[in-house]
Amino acid sequence: MRLSRVRFVLVEPSLSANMGAVARAMKTMGLTQLVLVRPQQAIDAEALARAAGADDLLAQAMVCDSLTEALSGCRLVIGSSARARSLAWPEVDPAGCAAQLLQESVQGEVALLLGRERSGLTNDELSHCHFLTRIATNPDYSSLNIAAAAQVFAYELRRTALQWQAEAQIPARAPGRNPALELSRAERDETDETDERADLATADEMAGFYGHLEQTLAQIGFADPAQSGTLRLRLRRLFNRARPDRTELNILRGILSAAAGRKRPDRFRR
Repeated sequence: MRLSRVRFVLVEPSLSANMGAVARAMKTMGLTQLVLVRPQQAIDAEALARAAGADDLLAQAMVCDSLTEALSGCRLVIGSSARARSLAWPEVDPAGCAAQLLQESVQGEVALLLGRERSGLTNDELSHCHFLTRIATNPDYSSLNIAAAAQVFAYELRRTALQWQAEAQIPARAPGRNPALELSRAERDETDETDERADLATADEMAGFYGHLEQTLAQIGFADPAQSGTLRLRLRRLFNRARPDRTELNILRGILSAAAGRKRPDRFRR
């Protein structure tokens, strides 16, 4: 199981008790990476009490000043939100979220992003995500504590990992085949897909590209930074969907530099 490569990232959690409860939810399912972005309270006695034995996760939790720092090195980011968005984002349910995270963890770090207790994730924070995931709650009362949401996702991750592990141990029935050399169907699909995209740009690399893109669009007069919020989100959604690798990202940044006049191919110089 590759649960050790899955980060749970909490954005500006307001209550220390919730941080402790999330740590407990994670540890019960074998998850170990907790990341806190600008927590509003310090880890205190209340957090330790709610952790109920998951003190080690709190002690080793990474505390970050920015979301870009928290997602550094992650090849896949999925954000959890209870709110529908005016700009549609690719969505997966919690089971699909677990499967996507585990598949991608074959090649590197991945993250599940959980927003503030009261207001969730902003659109700008969601723009760091490749997918949105939502828990199918009662539409008449959809309020779900962040630790309860974390427990749902943690359970789905462990359930999926155990299921794939069990499938890998099922003997092949066809005569003349060696079960020890067989991969489960999930693992075959996983291997085929991830081997082809082993060098995907990470979240922090994409953040650098987005900054470059927005700067260039302003320099060439295509967009006004003060009035282009929707354009920014649409462009981020476009490139998140494309998921460029590092070589492709370097090509795109070269194009941006050329468009801004900082780098011109020799054949165009006079």
